[in-house]
Amino acid sequence: MRAMLRPFRALLDVGLIRTTTGNRVFGALKGALDGGLDIPHSEKRFAGFKKDDKQLDADIHRKYIYGGHVADYMRNLAEEEPEKYQSHFSEYIKKGIEADDMEALYKKVHAAIRADPSVVKSTKQPPKEHKRYNPKKLTYEQRKASLIERLNQLNSSGGADDDDEDDE
Repeated sequence: MRAMLRPFRALLDVGLIRTTTGNRVFGALKGALDGGLDIPHSEKRFAGFKKDDKQLDADIHRKYIYGGHVADYMRNLAEEEPEKYQSHFSEYIKKGIEADDMEALYKKVHAAIRADPSVVKSTKQPPKEHKRYNPKKLTYEQRKASLIERLNQLNSSGGADDDDEDDE
């Protein structure tokens, strides 16, 4: 019966990510579980799990799913350090998103994903050229030409220096 309910069984490979309670990888796990995948798991690592009660607090978990923790951080930062708030959430401010709008925003995003789950490729600017701190590798011909040039400079300047020393 269980195999009929969840046809796809998968194992979560977290790699080198630390599996601490509330880590983002468990948000991805929760999304995959909600999407219908059968992944062996324990709810101990979901945000909102309390060790004392050994139960998952659904309200706290829901708060994390809908960005409540981000909204709390936004409110706290706006009161405590307005300059830091302006820099951290500048894109949110440009788009008119406030802390109270977070849950509605996440619900809207979830609804849009359910309506059309296909991935839409966005056009991105190519990355800028990064400064190279190590010298660029030269070809054999370039190294050979450089060596000949240095030898010619040494030979031309070396003869003039020797004459000055001999006169003394």
